[in-house]
Amino acid sequence: MQEQAHILVVDDDEMILDPLVYGLEKEGFRVSVAMDGDEALRAVVDKKPDIVLLDVMLPKRSGMEVVKVMRLQGMTTPVIMLTARGQEMDKVMGLEMGADDYVVKPFSMREILARIRAALRRQAMLAPSAAESSRDIVRIGDITLDLRRTTALKGDTPLSLSPREFQLLKTLMLNAGTTLPRQELLDRVWGEEWVGDTRTLDVHIHWLREKIEDNPKTPKYIITIRGVGYRFAEEEELQK
Repeated sequence: MQEQAHILVVDDDEMILDPLVYGLEKEGFRVSVAMDGDEALRAVVDKKPDIVLLDVMLPKRSGMEVVKVMRLQGMTTPVIMLTARGQEMDKVMGLEMGADDYVVKPFSMREILARIRAALRRQAMLAPSAAESSRDIVRIGDITLDLRRTTALKGDTPLSLSPREFQLLKTLMLNAGTTLPRQELLDRVWGEEWVGDTRTLDVHIHWLREKIEDNPKTPKYIITIRGVGYRFAEEEELQK
């Protein structure tokens, strides 16, 4: 089923673009192309791809700006950043803007295919399960999740969450009161095939706390259970 997914490839370097498009189409994917940041944003709206491969360095509007605009407009399409630099700051900035993953050029076709399929699997997990269908709205304290629309509020204020942040928050809130071990959270949100730095969980928890906590340094919603993992507070705890 995933091989029928629609991929938007955004890169202005034809030496990278042409073989990448050829390889993806050979694997059975439907592929659209954009060669600058403005064209990329139009394509995301008009073509509604299942995933975006997005170069960092683009004419008119950078890849960082593109993914930032996408997330500010509530678009949850998975984004894999393509960067030639490989610098830590580029990776962190891309993830902080709302990207789901990154690949450093030059990359192999095998690597990019693995990243694409992993991102598509994670996106599929965002759809409410049958067990969750009766809980379209999850509300604890001031935090409200709409599982069908994949949107979140703090009070009446919309929260700008990346797909990964939403999935992490959803997993914690649906299991409020239960301590979830670090590895279980990584498996549920990043997938069992995740081979990246496990500290990415702590980084995403930090970003979530910045968005949902009144005081991130003394969190009341996402509680750290040292040596084990994290737990989301139950409604009763918040009333005390």
